[in-house]
Amino acid sequence: MVASPELISPRSSRVSAARRLAKRNFRGKERLFLAEGPQAVREAAAYGDTAATLVELFATVEAAERYADIVGEARSAGARVHLADEDVIADISTTVTPQGLVGVCRFLDTPFDDILAAKPRLVAVLAHVRDPGNAGTVLRCADAAGADAVVLTDASVDLYNPKCVRASVGSLFHLPVAVGVPVERAVQGLKDAGVRILAADGSGEDDLDDELDNGTMGTPSAWVFGNEAWGLPEETRALADAVVRVPIHGRAESLNLATAAAVCLYASARAQRAAGGCRSVTPS
Repeated sequence: MVASPELISPRSSRVSAARRLAKRNFRGKERLFLAEGPQAVREAAAYGDTAATLVELFATVEAAERYADIVGEARSAGARVHLADEDVIADISTTVTPQGLVGVCRFLDTPFDDILAAKPRLVAVLAHVRDPGNAGTVLRCADAAGADAVVLTDASVDLYNPKCVRASVGSLFHLPVAVGVPVERAVQGLKDAGVRILAADGSGEDDLDDELDNGTMGTPSAWVFGNEAWGLPEETRALADAVVRVPIHGRAESLNLATAAAVCLYASARAQRAAGGCRSVTPS
């Protein structure tokens, strides 16, 4: 007869500590956050060259068997693995339908000065972005477009909000992210580093298609994206080298933040990879 695996007690101090990380003040105090689901846990286990980022993993027996490779990677990364019943996972998790794996990770944000020192060519700056789902999705878009970094200003959502972490779908672990940077410092620092500042705004004076046709987008660029409801304030727009709108060719009233960010970041990525920018060519 095979013995049943030993499960961590619901009353364990480790379970209580993990549960508290759903709250921002505890995350900040402990400098730890939750990463839920196989994709996030796998990326957390693989992240970091010196200190391990994934410090603990809670897994149901079923999930541990299904994702044995991820559990193995977690152990190899030095994480403590706790088998738990579904009620414990549900208690720790912040999702309605947990996937059986919840990791506890160390904060991994990057100092803004380190981002500048790396001479970035494509950066997304989130100014006053308050919705964690939007912030995480923009981070994912920046990662997919090959951006070098993301900057969250001091008035933006907490990077480690569980919804933000989930919406990034692992991209949080792929590129440097600076947090708590005043928008004026972010813009000036990037300008001093030779980065052109583009403010994304639906009422911008410049059209994204024209920017591409004119061949002006092949240089290092930082896109500044504003709040979901009110966009960018005038004082932030005034800091930019250009205020750019995404053209609406159909009848849609506007684009949401994450969609507009994807369009803008991919436009810059395409221009930077094309010799001489993305200039239009008229057949003779």
